[in-house]
Amino acid sequence: MPQSTDPRPQDQFAKKAEAWSARFSEPVSDLVKRYTASVDFDKRLAAFDIEGSLAHADMLQAAGILSQADLDAIRGGMAAILAEIQAGRFEWSLDLEDVHLNIERRLTELVGDAGKRLHTGRSRNDQVATDIRLWLRAEIDTLLDLLRQLRHALAGIALEHAATILPGFTHLQVAQPVTFGHHLLAYAEMFGRDAERLADCRRRVNRLPLGAAALAGTTYPIDRERVARTLGFDGVCRNSLDAVSDRDFAIEFCAAAALIMTHVSRLSEELVLWMSPRVGFIDLADRFCTGSSIMPQKKNPDVPELARGKTGRVNGHLVALLTLMKGQPLAYNKDNQEDKEGLFDTADTVRDTLRIFVDLAGGIEVQPDAMRAAALQGFSTATDLADYLVKRGVPFRDAHEAVAAAVRACVERGCDLADLSVDELRAFHASVGDDVHAVLTLEGSVAARAHVGGTAPARVREEAQRVLGETAGGQ
Repeated sequence: MPQSTDPRPQDQFAKKAEAWSARFSEPVSDLVKRYTASVDFDKRLAAFDIEGSLAHADMLQAAGILSQADLDAIRGGMAAILAEIQAGRFEWSLDLEDVHLNIERRLTELVGDAGKRLHTGRSRNDQVATDIRLWLRAEIDTLLDLLRQLRHALAGIALEHAATILPGFTHLQVAQPVTFGHHLLAYAEMFGRDAERLADCRRRVNRLPLGAAALAGTTYPIDRERVARTLGFDGVCRNSLDAVSDRDFAIEFCAAAALIMTHVSRLSEELVLWMSPRVGFIDLADRFCTGSSIMPQKKNPDVPELARGKTGRVNGHLVALLTLMKGQPLAYNKDNQEDKEGLFDTADTVRDTLRIFVDLAGGIEVQPDAMRAAALQGFSTATDLADYLVKRGVPFRDAHEAVAAAVRACVERGCDLADLSVDELRAFHASVGDDVHAVLTLEGSVAARAHVGGTAPARVREEAQRVLGETAGGQ
C-alpha cells in the first residue's frame, strides 16, 4: 500500500482542519469544539461513509479525475480503516469534528496524497446526506423484516384462537362478542399499514445526494448516475440545493416510526389490562416481567409498560425534527447536525421494541375460560337480539327500544338475556319466536358475522392464513 512521503501528515491535517485553510486568525476554542463536534454520535455512520467514498472514488477514476493507482490505494486504505473500526482500534478525534474528517485523516495517514484527492468533487454537505440515506435505508429494511415477523407471530396466535371468544369493547364497556384471533388480526392490519408506509418512505430515502457538493454542484465531469447504481440508489436528487438541505425523508421516517410505536403502545395497553388479575385474559412469560422489591406476589408487565412509555420518546423526536427544519433557508445549515441523534434513537427504539415484541408474542398464554366468562357479562348479545327482531320485520329503532327494555329488566333481576324464557322475551316484543335463544349464544353471535372483515371463526381462519402467507419467509 502506498505510504505518504510527508513525515507528519496527521499533524498537518489537524492543523489545516483547525485553521480552516488559513481563513481564520485563531483556532476554534475547546468549548466550541465540544459544542460543535458530532463525532461522538455520527461515527456510527462510518461503514456507510466508507461505502459512499469508495463509490465516489470509483466514479472519479472512471471519469479520469483520479488515477487507477490512487483508486487502488484508496480501496486498500479504506479496507484497513474499516477493519480498525470493527476491531475497536480506530482512534476518533474530537479535533476532527465528525466521522468524515476522522476517516479522511486516517486515510491520508495510510495512503498519502491519494487520500487528499478523494474529496474532489464533493462536500461534507452532500457526503453526510448520502451517509444518512445509506444508513436509514438499511434500518428500514431491518424494520420491514421485524414487522413481517411480528405480523406472522400475531397471525399464528390468531389462527390458533380463531374461535376463542372474548368481549369486544367500545368505551372500555362490553359491546359485542368477538374472537381473540379477530382481535389480534386488527393489530396485524395496523402493522401491515406500518410496513406499507415504511416501504413507501424507502423510495424517497433511496435517492442519491452525492454530487450536489456544497450546494451548487461541481465543475468536475462527475457521473452521478454511476454512483447511484454502485450504491443501489433508485435515482439521484435532481436539485443540488435541495439535495444537501432536504431532511424530509428523515421526518417521514420518524412519522412512520411514531405510528409504529403508537400501534405498539395500543397493544401494550391491552396486554397490561389483560394480564391484570381483575381481567385475567392472558399471562405473559416470566422473561418479559419483573417482580416487586417489597411485594413478593407481584408479576409486573414491564416490557409492554416500557414500550408504552418509549412511544412518547419517539413522538418527541418527530416534533423535534419538524421544529429543526421549519425555519431553515436554503441550503445547508449547521442546524442540520441536530437531525442525527433523534433519528438514530428513533431507529434504535423502534428496532429494539419490535424485536422484543416478536419474542413476546410467543410468550402469551391465553386464558379462554376467563375470556368467555367476561363475554357473558354486560349483555354482549343485545345487538344480536335487535338484529333478530329486524329480520322478522321490526323497524330497527323499535327493536332497539324493545331490547333496551329487556336489558333494563335483566339488570334489575340480575340475570342475562339468555336466561329469560321465550315468553319473557316475547313480553318485550310480540315478534320474538321460539328460535330466539339461538341468537343469544356467544357462538351464534360471532358465527353470524361471516362477511369479509367479520369475526366469524371461519373468516378469522381465512384472514390469519392470508397474513401467514404474506409474511412467510423473508422479504
